[in-house]
Amino acid sequence: MNVAKSGYRVFSANSSAACTELAKQITERLGVELGKSVVFQESNRETRVDVKESVRGQTIFIIQTIPRDVNTAIMELLVMAYALKTSCAKNIIGVIPYFPYSKQCKMRKRGSIVSKLLASMLAKAGLTHIITMDLHQKEIQGFFSFPVDNLRASPFLIQYIQEEIPDYRNAIIVAKSPAAAKRAQSYAERLRLGLAVIHGEAQCSESDMADGRHSPPCVRNTTGHTGLELPLMMAKEKPPITVVGDVGGRIAIIVDDIIDDVGDFVAAAEILKERGAYKIYIMATHGLLSADAPRLIEESAIDEVVVTNTVPHEVQKLQCPKIKTVDVSMILAEAIRRIHNGESMAYLFRNITVDD
Repeated sequence: MNVAKSGYRVFSANSSAACTELAKQITERLGVELGKSVVFQESNRETRVDVKESVRGQTIFIIQTIPRDVNTAIMELLVMAYALKTSCAKNIIGVIPYFPYSKQCKMRKRGSIVSKLLASMLAKAGLTHIITMDLHQKEIQGFFSFPVDNLRASPFLIQYIQEEIPDYRNAIIVAKSPAAAKRAQSYAERLRLGLAVIHGEAQCSESDMADGRHSPPCVRNTTGHTGLELPLMMAKEKPPITVVGDVGGRIAIIVDDIIDDVGDFVAAAEILKERGAYKIYIMATHGLLSADAPRLIEESAIDEVVVTNTVPHEVQKLQCPKIKTVDVSMILAEAIRRIHNGESMAYLFRNITVDD
Protein backbone atom coordinates (compact mmCIF):
# COMPACT_ATOMS: atom_id res chain seq x y z
CA MET A 1 0.00 0.00 0.00
CA ASN A 2 1.27 3.45 -0.87
CA VAL A 3 1.61 5.31 2.40
CA ALA A 4 1.00 8.68 0.80
CA LYS A 5 -2.33 7.55 -0.64
CA SER A 6 -3.53 5.41 2.26
CA GLY A 7 -5.11 8.34 4.06
CA TYR A 8 -3.81 7.25 7.44
CA ARG A 9 -0.55 6.88 9.31
CA VAL A 10 0.58 4.40 11.96
CA PHE A 11 2.95 5.64 14.65
CA SER A 12 4.63 3.97 17.61
CA ALA A 13 4.76 6.00 20.82
CA ASN A 14 7.38 3.81 22.50
CA SER A 15 10.90 5.07 23.16
CA SER A 16 12.37 1.56 23.68
CA ALA A 17 13.20 -0.68 20.72
CA ALA A 18 11.77 -3.82 22.37
CA CYS A 19 8.33 -2.23 22.55
CA THR A 20 8.18 -1.31 18.86
CA GLU A 21 8.21 -4.93 17.65
CA LEU A 22 4.43 -5.26 17.74
CA ALA A 23 4.04 -1.98 15.83
CA LYS A 24 6.41 -3.27 13.13
CA GLN A 25 4.49 -6.53 12.81
CA ILE A 26 1.19 -4.66 12.47
CA THR A 27 2.51 -2.27 9.80
CA GLU A 28 3.99 -5.18 7.84
CA ARG A 29 0.57 -6.83 7.76
CA LEU A 30 -1.06 -3.57 6.69
CA GLY A 31 1.55 -2.93 4.01
CA VAL A 32 2.36 0.55 5.30
CA GLU A 33 5.45 2.16 6.77
CA LEU A 34 5.74 3.12 10.40
CA GLY A 35 5.31 6.89 10.78
CA LYS A 36 8.45 8.95 11.30
CA SER A 37 8.71 10.27 14.82
CA VAL A 38 11.19 10.50 17.66
CA VAL A 39 10.19 9.63 21.22
CA PHE A 40 12.83 9.97 23.92
CA GLN A 41 13.49 10.89 27.53
CA GLU A 42 15.33 14.08 28.41
CA SER A 43 18.15 13.95 30.95
CA ASN A 44 15.66 15.04 33.62
CA ARG A 45 13.31 12.17 32.57
CA GLU A 46 10.81 14.43 30.81
CA THR A 47 9.20 12.87 27.74
CA ARG A 48 9.73 14.57 24.39
CA VAL A 49 8.00 13.70 21.10
CA ASP A 50 8.89 15.07 17.65
CA VAL A 51 6.63 14.12 14.72
CA LYS A 52 8.78 14.18 11.57
CA GLU A 53 6.05 14.28 8.88
CA SER A 54 2.80 16.06 8.11
CA VAL A 55 -0.36 14.55 9.59
CA ARG A 56 -2.79 17.36 8.74
CA GLY A 57 -6.27 16.09 7.98
CA GLN A 58 -5.31 12.42 8.32
CA THR A 59 -6.44 9.56 10.54
CA ILE A 60 -3.61 8.55 12.87
CA PHE A 61 -3.21 5.25 14.70
CA ILE A 62 -0.83 5.27 17.69
CA ILE A 63 0.37 1.81 18.72
CA GLN A 64 1.49 1.78 22.35
CA THR A 65 2.62 -1.40 24.07
CA ILE A 66 3.09 -1.12 27.81
CA PRO A 67 6.48 -2.24 29.20
CA ARG A 68 7.41 -2.53 32.87
CA ASP A 69 7.80 1.25 33.10
CA VAL A 70 4.05 1.81 32.88
CA ASN A 71 3.96 5.49 33.80
CA THR A 72 6.59 6.46 31.22
CA ALA A 73 4.62 4.61 28.52
CA ILE A 74 1.45 6.47 29.49
CA MET A 75 3.21 9.84 29.28
CA GLU A 76 4.67 8.92 25.88
CA LEU A 77 1.18 8.13 24.61
CA LEU A 78 -0.35 11.31 26.05
CA VAL A 79 2.41 13.58 24.71
CA MET A 80 2.31 12.01 21.24
CA ALA A 81 -1.49 12.22 21.07
CA TYR A 82 -1.37 15.88 22.04
CA ALA A 83 1.42 16.56 19.50
CA LEU A 84 -0.71 15.01 16.75
CA LYS A 85 -3.78 16.93 17.90
CA THR A 86 -1.94 20.24 17.71
CA SER A 87 -0.61 19.19 14.27
CA CYS A 88 -4.23 19.11 13.00
CA ALA A 89 -4.68 15.34 12.67
CA LYS A 90 -8.28 14.53 11.77
CA ASN A 91 -8.72 11.48 14.05
CA ILE A 92 -6.32 10.02 16.61
CA ILE A 93 -6.93 6.37 17.44
CA GLY A 94 -4.97 4.65 20.17
CA VAL A 95 -4.06 0.98 19.74
CA ILE A 96 -3.35 -0.09 23.32
CA PRO A 97 -3.40 -3.92 23.42
CA TYR A 98 -2.90 -4.00 27.20
CA PHE A 99 -4.72 -1.17 28.92
CA PRO A 100 -2.72 -0.16 32.03
CA TYR A 101 -4.28 0.37 35.46
CA SER A 102 -7.18 -1.87 34.40
CA LYS A 103 -7.11 -3.66 37.75
CA GLN A 104 -7.79 -0.36 39.50
CA CYS A 105 -11.32 -0.11 38.14
CA LYS A 106 -13.18 -0.42 41.46
CA MET A 107 -13.35 1.81 44.49
CA ARG A 108 -11.38 0.29 47.36
CA LYS A 109 -11.69 1.94 50.73
CA ARG A 110 -10.41 5.50 50.30
CA GLY A 111 -8.58 4.84 47.05
CA SER A 112 -9.57 5.94 43.56
CA ILE A 113 -10.76 4.47 40.28
CA VAL A 114 -7.58 5.09 38.30
CA SER A 115 -8.94 3.56 35.08
CA LYS A 116 -11.51 6.37 34.93
CA LEU A 117 -8.80 8.97 35.49
CA LEU A 118 -6.67 7.51 32.68
CA ALA A 119 -9.66 7.45 30.33
CA SER A 120 -10.26 11.14 30.99
CA MET A 121 -6.58 11.96 30.41
CA LEU A 122 -6.56 10.14 27.06
CA ALA A 123 -9.65 12.02 25.91
CA LYS A 124 -8.16 15.34 27.00
CA ALA A 125 -4.92 14.57 25.12
CA GLY A 126 -6.87 14.22 21.88
CA LEU A 127 -7.67 10.52 21.38
CA THR A 128 -10.98 9.91 19.61
CA HIS A 129 -11.10 6.09 19.64
CA ILE A 130 -9.30 3.19 21.30
CA ILE A 131 -8.55 -0.36 20.20
CA THR A 132 -7.60 -2.62 23.09
CA MET A 133 -7.71 -6.30 23.97
CA ASP A 134 -9.28 -8.24 26.85
CA LEU A 135 -9.93 -5.47 29.34
CA HIS A 136 -9.71 -6.73 32.91
CA GLN A 137 -13.35 -5.68 33.37
CA LYS A 138 -15.54 -4.96 30.35
CA GLU A 139 -17.28 -2.18 32.28
CA ILE A 140 -14.12 -0.08 31.84
CA GLN A 141 -15.45 0.78 28.37
CA GLY A 142 -18.06 2.93 30.11
CA PHE A 143 -15.33 5.20 31.51
CA PHE A 144 -14.59 6.60 28.05
CA SER A 145 -16.40 9.42 26.26
CA PHE A 146 -15.45 7.95 22.86
CA PRO A 147 -15.73 4.49 21.19
CA VAL A 148 -13.72 1.56 22.54
CA ASP A 149 -13.20 -1.69 20.62
CA ASN A 150 -12.33 -4.43 23.11
CA LEU A 151 -10.91 -7.24 20.97
CA ARG A 152 -10.52 -10.82 22.23
CA ALA A 153 -7.46 -13.06 22.20
CA SER A 154 -9.40 -16.25 22.95
CA PRO A 155 -9.61 -17.46 19.30
CA PHE A 156 -5.79 -17.43 19.10
CA LEU A 157 -5.35 -19.17 22.45
CA ILE A 158 -7.98 -21.78 21.57
CA GLN A 159 -6.22 -22.42 18.27
CA TYR A 160 -2.96 -22.91 20.19
CA ILE A 161 -4.65 -25.45 22.47
CA GLN A 162 -6.01 -27.38 19.50
CA GLU A 163 -2.77 -27.38 17.52
CA GLU A 164 0.01 -27.43 20.12
CA ILE A 165 -1.30 -29.45 23.08
CA PRO A 166 -1.20 -33.18 22.32
CA ASP A 167 -4.33 -35.06 23.37
CA TYR A 168 -6.12 -31.83 24.30
CA ARG A 169 -9.39 -33.77 24.22
CA ASN A 170 -8.31 -35.21 27.55
CA ALA A 171 -7.96 -31.72 29.02
CA ILE A 172 -10.14 -29.82 31.44
CA ILE A 173 -10.44 -26.03 31.64
CA VAL A 174 -9.75 -24.67 35.12
CA ALA A 175 -10.75 -21.36 36.72
CA LYS A 176 -8.28 -20.48 39.47
CA SER A 177 -11.03 -18.64 41.35
CA PRO A 178 -14.83 -18.42 41.22
CA ALA A 179 -14.44 -14.93 39.71
CA ALA A 180 -12.74 -16.44 36.65
CA ALA A 181 -15.39 -19.13 36.15
CA LYS A 182 -17.29 -17.33 33.38
CA ARG A 183 -14.19 -16.91 31.23
CA ALA A 184 -13.23 -20.55 31.82
CA GLN A 185 -16.75 -21.68 30.94
CA SER A 186 -16.54 -19.81 27.63
CA TYR A 187 -13.32 -21.67 26.73
CA ALA A 188 -14.74 -25.02 27.87
CA GLU A 189 -17.88 -24.66 25.78
CA ARG A 190 -16.01 -23.77 22.60
CA LEU A 191 -13.48 -26.58 23.07
CA ARG A 192 -16.21 -29.05 24.17
CA LEU A 193 -14.28 -29.77 27.36
CA GLY A 194 -15.12 -30.07 31.04
CA LEU A 195 -14.83 -27.32 33.62
CA ALA A 196 -13.25 -27.21 37.09
CA VAL A 197 -13.09 -24.35 39.59
CA ILE A 198 -10.59 -23.86 42.41
CA HIS A 199 -12.30 -22.46 45.48
CA GLY A 200 -10.83 -21.45 48.80
CA GLU A 201 -7.53 -19.97 49.89
CA ALA A 202 -6.06 -20.01 46.37
CA GLN A 203 -8.67 -17.60 45.03
CA CYS A 204 -7.51 -14.22 43.78
CA SER A 205 -6.94 -11.34 46.15
CA GLU A 206 -9.55 -9.13 44.50
CA SER A 207 -12.24 -9.85 47.07
CA ASP A 208 -14.98 -7.77 48.50
CA MET A 209 -13.00 -7.58 51.75
CA ALA A 210 -10.80 -4.94 50.09
CA ASP A 211 -13.82 -2.78 49.44
CA GLY A 212 -14.63 0.02 51.86
CA ARG A 213 -18.22 -1.19 52.13
CA HIS A 214 -17.03 -3.77 54.66
CA SER A 215 -15.20 -1.24 56.82
CA PRO A 216 -16.69 -1.06 60.33
CA PRO A 217 -18.25 2.28 61.21
CA CYS A 218 -16.14 4.56 63.37
CA VAL A 219 -17.01 4.67 67.07
CA ARG A 220 -18.17 8.02 68.37
CA ASN A 221 -19.02 9.06 71.89
CA THR A 222 -22.51 10.45 71.60
CA THR A 223 -25.06 11.53 74.10
CA GLY A 224 -28.76 11.29 73.63
CA HIS A 225 -30.15 9.45 70.62
CA THR A 226 -27.80 6.66 69.47
CA GLY A 227 -29.36 6.25 66.01
CA LEU A 228 -30.25 2.99 64.32
CA GLU A 229 -28.72 -0.24 65.52
CA LEU A 230 -27.50 -2.07 62.42
CA PRO A 231 -27.41 -5.88 62.31
CA LEU A 232 -24.04 -7.39 63.16
CA MET A 233 -22.01 -7.99 59.99
CA MET A 234 -20.33 -11.38 59.97
CA ALA A 235 -16.74 -11.39 58.76
CA LYS A 236 -16.02 -13.40 55.63
CA GLU A 237 -13.86 -16.47 56.05
CA LYS A 238 -12.25 -18.40 53.23
CA PRO A 239 -13.21 -22.08 53.17
CA PRO A 240 -10.60 -24.85 52.95
CA ILE A 241 -9.10 -25.25 49.50
CA THR A 242 -11.25 -27.37 47.20
CA VAL A 243 -11.34 -28.20 43.51
CA VAL A 244 -14.86 -28.39 42.13
CA GLY A 245 -14.55 -30.88 39.27
CA ASP A 246 -12.51 -34.00 38.55
CA VAL A 247 -8.99 -33.28 37.25
CA GLY A 248 -7.52 -36.74 37.95
CA GLY A 249 -5.60 -38.11 34.97
CA ARG A 250 -6.36 -34.99 32.92
CA ILE A 251 -4.48 -32.09 31.36
CA ALA A 252 -5.37 -28.96 33.36
CA ILE A 253 -5.56 -25.68 31.41
CA ILE A 254 -5.91 -22.58 33.61
CA VAL A 255 -7.23 -19.55 31.72
CA ASP A 256 -7.11 -15.90 32.77
CA ASP A 257 -6.70 -12.43 31.25
CA ILE A 258 -3.52 -11.28 33.05
CA ILE A 259 -0.57 -13.17 34.50
CA ASP A 260 1.63 -10.87 36.55
CA ASP A 261 2.40 -12.03 40.07
CA VAL A 262 2.42 -15.79 39.48
CA GLY A 263 2.01 -16.82 43.12
CA ASP A 264 -1.67 -17.72 42.70
CA PHE A 265 -0.95 -19.71 39.53
CA VAL A 266 1.88 -21.65 41.17
CA ALA A 267 -0.35 -22.48 44.16
CA ALA A 268 -3.15 -23.55 41.83
CA ALA A 269 -0.76 -25.79 39.88
CA GLU A 270 0.36 -27.53 43.09
CA ILE A 271 -3.25 -28.19 44.09
CA LEU A 272 -4.08 -29.58 40.65
CA LYS A 273 -1.03 -31.85 40.76
CA GLU A 274 -2.16 -33.15 44.15
CA ARG A 275 -5.59 -33.86 42.66
CA GLY A 276 -4.08 -35.96 39.87
CA ALA A 277 -3.59 -33.63 36.88
CA TYR A 278 -0.55 -34.84 34.93
CA LYS A 279 0.08 -31.68 32.88
CA ILE A 280 -0.67 -28.06 33.67
CA TYR A 281 -0.88 -25.20 31.17
CA ILE A 282 -1.52 -21.52 31.88
CA MET A 283 -3.27 -19.46 29.17
CA ALA A 284 -3.42 -15.68 29.53
CA THR A 285 -3.76 -12.72 27.19
CA HIS A 286 -1.35 -10.31 28.88
CA GLY A 287 1.95 -11.71 30.13
CA LEU A 288 3.27 -9.00 32.45
CA LEU A 289 5.40 -11.55 34.35
CA SER A 290 6.83 -9.08 36.84
CA ALA A 291 9.52 -9.55 39.48
CA ASP A 292 10.63 -13.19 39.91
CA ALA A 293 7.85 -14.64 37.76
CA PRO A 294 10.15 -16.48 35.28
CA ARG A 295 12.11 -18.18 38.08
CA LEU A 296 8.95 -19.16 39.97
CA ILE A 297 7.40 -20.61 36.83
CA GLU A 298 10.56 -22.56 36.01
CA GLU A 299 10.66 -24.07 39.52
CA SER A 300 6.92 -24.82 39.69
CA ALA A 301 4.71 -27.70 38.58
CA ILE A 302 3.53 -25.63 35.60
CA ASP A 303 4.48 -27.24 32.29
CA GLU A 304 3.87 -24.26 30.00
CA VAL A 305 2.72 -20.64 30.15
CA VAL A 306 1.15 -19.32 26.94
CA VAL A 307 0.64 -15.56 26.53
CA THR A 308 0.15 -13.20 23.60
CA ASN A 309 2.51 -10.46 22.45
CA THR A 310 0.36 -7.59 23.74
CA VAL A 311 3.15 -6.94 26.26
CA PRO A 312 6.87 -7.39 25.43
CA HIS A 313 8.35 -10.29 27.39
CA GLU A 314 11.40 -11.44 25.43
CA VAL A 315 13.68 -11.12 28.46
CA GLN A 316 11.37 -13.33 30.53
CA LYS A 317 11.35 -15.96 27.75
CA LEU A 318 15.13 -16.12 27.87
CA GLN A 319 14.96 -16.72 31.62
CA CYS A 320 12.23 -19.36 31.38
CA PRO A 321 11.80 -21.65 28.34
CA LYS A 322 8.34 -22.65 29.59
CA ILE A 323 6.95 -19.29 28.39
CA LYS A 324 5.46 -19.40 24.87
CA THR A 325 4.08 -16.55 22.76
CA VAL A 326 1.04 -16.34 20.49
CA ASP A 327 1.04 -13.55 17.89
CA VAL A 328 -2.12 -11.38 17.83
CA SER A 329 -0.86 -8.71 15.41
CA MET A 330 -3.20 -10.11 12.76
CA ILE A 331 -6.40 -9.10 14.54
CA LEU A 332 -5.01 -5.69 15.55
CA ALA A 333 -4.03 -4.97 11.94
CA GLU A 334 -7.44 -6.08 10.70
CA ALA A 335 -9.14 -3.82 13.26
CA ILE A 336 -7.11 -0.85 12.01
CA ARG A 337 -7.99 -1.64 8.39
CA ARG A 338 -11.71 -2.00 9.11
CA ILE A 339 -11.92 1.19 11.17
CA HIS A 340 -10.12 3.20 8.49
CA ASN A 341 -12.36 1.81 5.73
CA GLY A 342 -15.54 2.25 7.78
CA GLU A 343 -16.27 -1.49 7.77
CA SER A 344 -18.16 -3.41 10.44
CA MET A 345 -16.14 -4.85 13.32
CA ALA A 346 -18.66 -7.66 13.90
CA TYR A 347 -16.52 -10.18 12.00
CA LEU A 348 -13.78 -9.87 14.62
CA PHE A 349 -16.26 -10.83 17.36
CA ARG A 350 -17.84 -13.86 15.69
CA ASN A 351 -18.46 -16.78 18.07
CA ILE A 352 -17.39 -14.57 20.99
CA THR A 353 -19.64 -14.88 24.02
CA VAL A 354 -20.55 -12.08 26.40
CA ASP A 355 -18.57 -13.70 29.22
CA ASP A 356 -15.37 -14.13 27.19
